[in-house]
Amino acid sequence: MGFFGKLFGGLKKTAAAIGSGIASIFTGGTELDDDFYEDLLMLLLTADIGMDGAEHIIADIKHTAKKQGIKTQEELKSALAKSIAELLCKSNDELRMANDDLKQIIMIVGVNGVGKTTAIGKLANYYKSDGKSVLLAAGDTFRAAASEQLNEWAVRAKVRIVKHTEGADPASVVFDALSSAAAKNDDILIIDTAGRLHNKTHLMEELKKIDRVVTKSLQTGDVTTPRQYRKYIVVDATLGQNSLQQVEVFNEAVALDGVILTKLDGTAKGGIVVAIKQNFNLPVLFVGVGEQLDDLLPFNAHDFARALVGLE
Repeated sequence: MGFFGKLFGGLKKTAAAIGSGIASIFTGGTELDDDFYEDLLMLLLTADIGMDGAEHIIADIKHTAKKQGIKTQEELKSALAKSIAELLCKSNDELRMANDDLKQIIMIVGVNGVGKTTAIGKLANYYKSDGKSVLLAAGDTFRAAASEQLNEWAVRAKVRIVKHTEGADPASVVFDALSSAAAKNDDILIIDTAGRLHNKTHLMEELKKIDRVVTKSLQTGDVTTPRQYRKYIVVDATLGQNSLQQVEVFNEAVALDGVILTKLDGTAKGGIVVAIKQNFNLPVLFVGVGEQLDDLLPFNAHDFARALVGLE
């Protein structure tokens, strides 16, 4: 299908909802009055773009309509796509450029059920396909069979894995993985962690401990090669606005650097990307658009915005 084809296919539910909404509120000769903008605002909120993002987009559309005129549905979609892309692109581009030239340590966090282990497997495959050596650390020793599931993904992606027995100290697993990555000079170390929420206090403290182990290893030189340390949260797109609380809790615990959005193909609420950016100024770096090993795509704000509104 190609990159954009996969992205467009993954966003077809959201694009269909926005497209049908635009068709219902905007036809040839429609006056762009207060009623129209109110309807457009509600349409954007239905896609879970969030109030702050929606109001910003409405202001942009008003400016475009006044300056250039909007006479067709395609022109309205183009204006929407341009405004959405401008909201999203800057921080994503800056973070990706910062990451490209350094070996990386990536800690993955998120609640159970969002597709965290699957996202790690697909992320490993993405980097392996890019010619990088990848090591996985099975830091989720809390959930039964978590290490085995991660091991299956390691086999599929053809990457190495460090794992201990169930119930082992996760920080110990991570320390051993850091040592292994240093010894083998791996390009990418991806750390899995146990799924948790704010009411699992001991697990959140465990997560902070893992964070301290990684930070200390970098500060003391235990990891011999210069590395970029990043912390990404995996978010289920089908949860819409409910995912914002998850981002808030984990961000407070370990200071997140970015978001991996999964199950985008199963929802009409793909606009949650905008809400996350507006609320936390966190870039969405990868989006999951299907079940295949290569269906985790690097985020591109302009392509995403066009696919979101149904512009092929």
